[in-house]
Amino acid sequence: MRQELMSLPKGLAEDVSRNLVMVAQLIDEDPEKAYGYSRVALRLASRVAAVREAAGFAAYATQKYSEALAEFRAARRMSGGVELWPVMADCERGLGRPERALAMAGEPEVQKLDKAGQVEMRLVAAGARRDLGQLDAAIVTLQSPELASGAVHPWTARLRYAYADALLAAGREQEAREWFGKALEADKDGATDASDRLAELDGIEFVDAFDDSDDENDENQDEDEGFAGEADGAVEDDDRDGDKG
Repeated sequence: MRQELMSLPKGLAEDVSRNLVMVAQLIDEDPEKAYGYSRVALRLASRVAAVREAAGFAAYATQKYSEALAEFRAARRMSGGVELWPVMADCERGLGRPERALAMAGEPEVQKLDKAGQVEMRLVAAGARRDLGQLDAAIVTLQSPELASGAVHPWTARLRYAYADALLAAGREQEAREWFGKALEADKDGATDASDRLAELDGIEFVDAFDDSDDENDENQDEDEGFAGEADGAVEDDDRDGDKG
């Protein structure tokens, strides 16, 4: 990206760079704000592939799939790379066109992807099968050497999780539980909610330790005890008065 920005005047390059940094920092926690920064960068340098790519991911994060797809296509034309192919296919899914996503999964570009990209494409294709109600086909799509491997890669947890989720949707609960467990083993960064899904399958319900209703009940109980203490004190006073008589 730095090399691409070097084609711009220094001041402009710095402005674009600052906006792209903000996109990267905010895209997970505040995608709408990240999208705003991406639009500024796009106005400043729309002919830079990295800017179009960042704008695509910001639009994708805010579910503006048509806009995201247009930006990804532009970035791909400028760079000539294929790494955006899976996310472009997922945009087709987001636009309600799973058949197009499946068609893209069979294109020659997929063979040019690295291993991570090929796994991502497999996840998108399985999702498209599920969109079409083809659960068994989705399960078969996810069955691969990468799924069977005991090695852990950055994409392993997500692949195992998707397989477990597809199994569960197909009513194969015991197998699903096994694969949610395998997903959890590989999920060192908390990329999935595999632990919650396992707990759900085991019938475990988590209770919020800071439930406001509990605090309210405690306060009410304290008030009741206070009233009881006042009543007891009043009785004691009456007794003492009686002794004096």
